[in-house]
Amino acid sequence: MTWDDFRLAFLDWSIVVQAWPILQSGLIQTLLLSAMTVPLGILGGMIFAVLSRSQNPWIRLPAGAWVDVFRALPPLVLLIFLYAGLPFAGLDLGPWGAVALGFFLNTGAYYAEILRAGLESVPRGQAEAARALGMRPLPIFFLVVLPQAVRNVLPDLVSNTLEVVKLTSIASVVALPELLFQARQAQSVTYNATPIVAAAVAYFILLWPVVRLLSRLENQRIAGRR
Repeated sequence: MTWDDFRLAFLDWSIVVQAWPILQSGLIQTLLLSAMTVPLGILGGMIFAVLSRSQNPWIRLPAGAWVDVFRALPPLVLLIFLYAGLPFAGLDLGPWGAVALGFFLNTGAYYAEILRAGLESVPRGQAEAARALGMRPLPIFFLVVLPQAVRNVLPDLVSNTLEVVKLTSIASVVALPELLFQARQAQSVTYNATPIVAAAVAYFILLWPVVRLLSRLENQRIAGRR
């Protein structure tokens, strides 16, 4: 294959111009999907991180089992089950519903484990000191314990968020028109691989600042241990 053949097959940006309306709609869907799944995952993670630290075994053990199950279950399998399996039981979530629930269950389990480690890293004396000052349990948790816990595991939270955004690309298997799905549609119309390359470039531009932020946080954590 000559350079011209390679360029026309993979780097023909005139194809990108033609397919841009399709790619743009996919990019918007990816941004919306990320804006939905990250908060859902953090919310689920926070709930189950707290439940998994309960003194009551009837709460702690089911919460820990939930985290283990959905960390072990491949997200693609879970997504296909929710989208294509539940309708047989009379529950049709649709693409957005299946993705929202699937990502809540899967990513929430990973966030839960990270946040649980963060909560356990905060010395008990912090909460006891706040209690001695007359603070109530909820303010103690949200104003004293949680900020310290998040700071202690911030690089891990950012790293997991990066993975969640990349994971949104599997939404294409349930025909949700995110960036990869639309790039494949454009490829099928133009008979050219350039839209797929354009989608890869868009993911890089979207995620590269997060990668740099993660590197800085990791360097700060390493420097703090010295």
